[in-house]
Amino acid sequence: MEIPCQPGYTSPDMSPFKAFFMPSEVKVQITRVAGVPGDVPLPAYATEGSAGMDLCAAVENDVVLEPGQTALIPSGFAIALPQGYEAQVRPRSGLAIKHQVGILNAPGTIDSDYRGEVKVILTNFGTKNFVIRRGDRIAQMVIARYARAVWEEREELDQTERGSGGFGHTGR
Repeated sequence: MEIPCQPGYTSPDMSPFKAFFMPSEVKVQITRVAGVPGDVPLPAYATEGSAGMDLCAAVENDVVLEPGQTALIPSGFAIALPQGYEAQVRPRSGLAIKHQVGILNAPGTIDSDYRGEVKVILTNFGTKNFVIRRGDRIAQMVIARYARAVWEEREELDQTERGSGGFGHTGR
């Protein structure tokens, strides 16, 4: 039996190369937070090639982020990810370049066993106030598989050419 997204898999409309590199899909349960009106869009991909879904602000009133200020912005939804998946909450590049607004703990991780409202830790790294309005696209969310590590404690680690060099040791 051929398995989708594995080498050698073909379907009537895909070459083996395309089938191997096509993004996979995963079903994720989603619900609107109780008491939050349904006027704020649920996460959605902006284009067919988007890796991240846009997250919108579910604030009741405008929130003014002053320079250097951080606020926890609600999204109006909660999710139930399958075991082995996480949701990564990432900054939007447009907000970063145009307004110097980003996510303090980027990427933020939503674990598969978390069932609360998804919220975004937005920070104004700029010099001007930034206003967040209901429905504004404030972040993006990527669903990703992860592996759990099993530690193998050793007296020494294998040596590499790089060794312990880090923090810019290869140049500017």
